[in-house]
Amino acid sequence: MSLPDLNDCILDHIAIAVKSIPDAKKIYQDMGLNFSAEIEEVKDQKVLTAFAQIDQNAHIELLEPTSTESAIHKFIENKGEGIHHLCFKVSDVKAKTQELTDKGYKFIYPEPRIGAGGCLVNFIHPKSTGGVLIELSQRPV
Repeated sequence: MSLPDLNDCILDHIAIAVKSIPDAKKIYQDMGLNFSAEIEEVKDQKVLTAFAQIDQNAHIELLEPTSTESAIHKFIENKGEGIHHLCFKVSDVKAKTQELTDKGYKFIYPEPRIGAGGCLVNFIHPKSTGGVLIELSQRPV
């Protein structure tokens, strides 16, 4: 079985909604993952984030809400802690958003926004993807 050519759509991270980054980190550290010492606050999203590298491309991202108004807080209240979204790295998030919009997909934001790590991001609404929230992310240059 040959692997698909995914040079413009690579799994970047699996985001997990947690109540406490330090508590959640321990689980993944016990499995052997190493987290960056940096915990970043994404004020626009009202979350703290922590990343651990899985392989040459993918990470685990822990998301801890900083406010009861955070979408992550609401997610945890409704569904409990757990996988929140999948993120795919693309070379041009604006172009990919337009391409997928033209194919009928609905997005959370009308235009991409700045997310963790200064990446330009947008999210495909779960109603367009069979219930999975998918983030598209473009690394800053």
